[in-house]
Amino acid sequence: MASKVQNTVKRLLHELQSYEHDPSEALLHLGPVHDEELLHWTAVMKGVKGTAYEGGLWKLDILIPDNYPLAPPTITFVTPICHPNVHFKTGEICLDLLKTSWSPAYTVASTLNSVQQLLTSAEPDSPLNIDIAQLFRQGDQIGAEALIRFYTDTERWEGQ
Repeated sequence: MASKVQNTVKRLLHELQSYEHDPSEALLHLGPVHDEELLHWTAVMKGVKGTAYEGGLWKLDILIPDNYPLAPPTITFVTPICHPNVHFKTGEICLDLLKTSWSPAYTVASTLNSVQQLLTSAEPDSPLNIDIAQLFRQGDQIGAEALIRFYTDTERWEGQ
């Protein structure tokens, strides 16, 4: 057990160092919540330019299992986001990469890049947010984007 955690910590320290040398365009921040707790990270993700999410910032909570990278991290949105594949209240993300498509080749940063890319490719047929998914399914792009922009307004969430 101890060597498994040591391998995980070694991997995470390497990932953190790599991220500091080559930060992701998708993120404003990525790192451990506390220096002494390497299995609990936080991130601030940027909205994708040219989408209804542009200008938005979302805080994410990242719990890393002892057997990482053999198992994926658990990533949830702390800041509410309006997206068909994200549960509005719990922040749970429906993304194959975080479940069945996980590979040890992914890093925390590359996984968060995939989460950001999910903002550009909603899957309304497997929704966690039925309301916004229904707008997409009905082809109401204007209504969907208006709702997304309403919840992307960063002033709504200041102080969280």
